[in-house]
Amino acid sequence: MTVSAPNKATKPTRTAIGWREWVSLPGLGVARIKAKIDTGAKTAALHAFRIETVERSGKTYVHFAVHPIQKAAKPEILCRARVKCRRRIRSSNGVIEERLILRVKVKAGEREFPIDLSLANRDSMGFRLLLGRDAVRRKFLIDPGASFLLGRPRKRKSS
Repeated sequence: MTVSAPNKATKPTRTAIGWREWVSLPGLGVARIKAKIDTGAKTAALHAFRIETVERSGKTYVHFAVHPIQKAAKPEILCRARVKCRRRIRSSNGVIEERLILRVKVKAGEREFPIDLSLANRDSMGFRLLLGRDAVRRKFLIDPGASFLLGRPRKRKSS
């Protein structure tokens, strides 16, 4: 569903999304992951483990693993990305920690756009991916009573 703003000259048409949506992180090889849309959080966060940074040609890269399915240890996706920066982030329990920030593309429905994504241990959290307000700002209208308005990304065919 798309919603038109009252004054089209100042605000573009935005797609409605629910409080949880299926998205993908194509640059990381994550074809499907359930994301919680959380406007109370500023930065997006991905559950990652076995995080290891490496320096190459003066640039920092990170290697890490992701379990994209809630409450499941399989599949395990190995990822590699360039580190944008390190940022101090306050978690939901109030603890401030320094996290690696990546600039990655997220695909939500038919839209693909870059976001800043922090890597964190979200093993005890209900969702492996949290999309904060910076990720969804000016792109979507959020319906907190709805879920999966964008549908589900297609499964990749096995070769």
